[in-house]
Amino acid sequence: MGQNLNAAKEKSAEVLQLIGKKELTESERQKVTKDAVQYWQDHVNAGFLQYRKSVSTDYTAVEWDDHGAVFRDVNGTEFIDMLGGFGIYNVGHRHPKVLKAVQEQLERQAIHSQELIDPLRCYLAHLISLITPGDLNYAFFTNSGTESVEGCLKMAMLATGRRHFVGAIGGFHGKSLGALGGTSKAVFREPFLPLLAWHHVPFGDIDALKTFMECADFTGDRIAGLVIEPIQGEGGINVAPPGYLAACRELCDKYGAMLIFDEIQCGMGRTGKMFYCEYDGVTPDLMALAKGFGGGVMPIGAVVGSEKTWSKYIDNPFLHTTTFGGNPLACAAAIATINVLLEEDLPKQAHEKGNYLLPAIQKLASKYPEVLVGGRGVGLMLGMEFKNNDIGYMVSKELFSRRILISGTYINSRVLRVEPPLVISYEQLDTFLEALEESLKKVKDEITAGSRK
Repeated sequence: MGQNLNAAKEKSAEVLQLIGKKELTESERQKVTKDAVQYWQDHVNAGFLQYRKSVSTDYTAVEWDDHGAVFRDVNGTEFIDMLGGFGIYNVGHRHPKVLKAVQEQLERQAIHSQELIDPLRCYLAHLISLITPGDLNYAFFTNSGTESVEGCLKMAMLATGRRHFVGAIGGFHGKSLGALGGTSKAVFREPFLPLLAWHHVPFGDIDALKTFMECADFTGDRIAGLVIEPIQGEGGINVAPPGYLAACRELCDKYGAMLIFDEIQCGMGRTGKMFYCEYDGVTPDLMALAKGFGGGVMPIGAVVGSEKTWSKYIDNPFLHTTTFGGNPLACAAAIATINVLLEEDLPKQAHEKGNYLLPAIQKLASKYPEVLVGGRGVGLMLGMEFKNNDIGYMVSKELFSRRILISGTYINSRVLRVEPPLVISYEQLDTFLEALEESLKKVKDEITAGSRK
């Protein structure tokens, strides 16, 4: 297109006016929709458009505002959010307390000087030490989940002096080059090989992990860290079997490796505990946080560690730094998020609502076995597995037509995730279940009709 500063000045002023409007006119709504699709295609990535239409073939949804457990598109159509931004909206969309904290901090200071002590980072680090299990007393703040995993890898290297990592098949830890090594699906990894030295074993198979750790120790390819999602999100909502996390802890202790839990998606109250590892009473050496950590208002993640993982970093704190990680606005959002989770007892709500949803999903699986295999998960981190990818796509499309937002998991596309905001009402859950049954029935009828041809 070439540089055109006058056009940029005019367009930026136009968009700022749109941002400031409480209501858009019909012509403005049409213009926003048209511009968004055109500019996405021209300047973002045309390949994404087929996904951003939310699997609809006849309606382009351009999101515009949100609250609680719903969002509205630019035309005012309201959707119940059963996706939760892939685990972002634990405390709901635009929770008033989180918004208030960010707005009040913005009126005081937005970005810190990088040189003086910024107090909200200190308060947030202290709060993290209070809500995490065991001796996880240190925190480094990031802007995203993949950055949090990167930080965990570097801390494990510093603590052990080693360079090899173990992940699990079905694991997803992000797409930056270090974290990408732990992400197990070839389609994401192959274009960027070779990566950091990663090895993968079957998730939940402690015998396979034990054999690998023994072999690595024998050959001298000793392991710096074992990186595990206690519940695999993108792998299809796969829950660690009983005793698995404790066995991982034991093997890491035996062979001198750091145990790293990626609780980016399953942490911050989503599964009924503040962190899923609490169910098994296992404390890792390092924990990666993000997604729901910023309350759905600000992007923020964290590398959380014990003293043994932090000691060499304390010796040289310039080994790992960030410009925007842990900025005052993001820290204000995270502090408010922690307060909301505890004040409203959202982990308990997640537990109770999950116990309400999962049996209903299983009942529908029994009623429509040609379509839905079953459900699984803990709290409000649930998955519905379908007979195949195409059927899962058909159901998600039917749900979208009924104003329910839902999506599949990255690595196992037969599974649709059910990860609504923890504040979702039982009335909204019932609306989802009704829409789900209608969708399953329609897809079943289409399959039956197709088989008769």
